[in-house]
Amino acid sequence: MRKFVNKQVCRSAGRPLVLAGAVLISGRAQAQDSSLLAAPVAAPQGQLTLENSSFIYRRLPPEAEHRELQLYDIITVLVDYRATMMSEGDAESRRNTSINAVLSDWLKFDGKDVFPALQSNGDPRIAGALQSQYRTNSELELKDSLTFKIAANVVDILPNGNLVIEARRNIRINEEVWQQSLTGVVRRQSIGPDRTVRSDEVAELRIEKRESGFVKDGYTRGWFSRWYDKWKPF
Repeated sequence: MRKFVNKQVCRSAGRPLVLAGAVLISGRAQAQDSSLLAAPVAAPQGQLTLENSSFIYRRLPPEAEHRELQLYDIITVLVDYRATMMSEGDAESRRNTSINAVLSDWLKFDGKDVFPALQSNGDPRIAGALQSQYRTNSELELKDSLTFKIAANVVDILPNGNLVIEARRNIRINEEVWQQSLTGVVRRQSIGPDRTVRSDEVAELRIEKRESGFVKDGYTRGWFSRWYDKWKPF
């Protein structure tokens, strides 16, 4: 009788194990998987984003998040201007002029009538010759380059979304002064994520660079030299 009871207990105790094995075979087990090779779990709303699918995602601080540019925001303009010009010229001019003029007749007026005047000393005569030659040969090669970075302020937003920018910078070291200014219009799409834009992407670009001080005074021409080079009277 004792052996029969023990067999019944063993059989009843084994039923939960059999049922659990059947559930595992017929159904699908759910468990956590930390493998980076496994397919990411979809978001509850059905949208897969970096925030709910990446194990190393960290939210950026508010000051580093991307936002739309507004008035008085500051962007960086990378100015890289390079120009090369080459010009050659050769001119030659020759002129020969000969003058031979004789005044054979003249008029005389006595207050009432006009009559021919007598040339008692002979007819006045002018004779001369002029020869001139002009020749010039010139060659000009000019290379300009300007490279610097400057922070620009958004001063206006056009109806089509383009931004009007303006930048000014004044540097003074002892007697030396450098002044730089920049204005233009730039598209929003041309501005990078780090809020930088190249100067060749700026429309209506206007750059001014001025220097003053001891170094500038050393190679500056005087007013007479500028006047002479401009008008070339001789």
